[in-house]
Amino acid sequence: MIQKKICMVGPVAVGKTSLVARFVHSLFSEKYLSTVGVKIDKKTLVLDGRNVTLLLWDLAGDDDFLRLNLTYLRGSAGYLLVADGARLATLHRAMEIQERVARKLGPVPFLLALNKADLAAQWAIEPGTEESLQAKGWMLRRTSAKDGSGVEGAFAELARAILGTDPPSPP
Repeated sequence: MIQKKICMVGPVAVGKTSLVARFVHSLFSEKYLSTVGVKIDKKTLVLDGRNVTLLLWDLAGDDDFLRLNLTYLRGSAGYLLVADGARLATLHRAMEIQERVARKLGPVPFLLALNKADLAAQWAIEPGTEESLQAKGWMLRRTSAKDGSGVEGAFAELARAILGTDPPSPP
């Protein structure tokens, strides 16, 4: 069995913990609980016929990230960078966090999850911004921890990038 550590990073209140809860337990709660330090969960996926266990390290939001011991990142095979699509400022903050994490980890795969896609009427990120990030080589997905859209796909895409495999071709 293959086991890979993935860190969840991003600004405060963008839905990192909710994405993990949706992915691992198929749950969503409206109640906001701030992560203190780190919370670890795991889930095993079958990707291209291989069992892959993802160890998900849900790190405290960026207000605490400046004080957070960056050693939590050590050993990460990749990370999910999360921003709130209804709050543009969180994308700018996530981009700053990505630079810090990249300096610490080096060139490991990451995926930007633009969370809260269920809030379409409040979406604050212009499509051109998404295309620009993808043109820079960023993997990007719109996700919703609330309704589950894009969540499985985001984790699977990141896991495939970590393993160095391409997604299967559609039939």
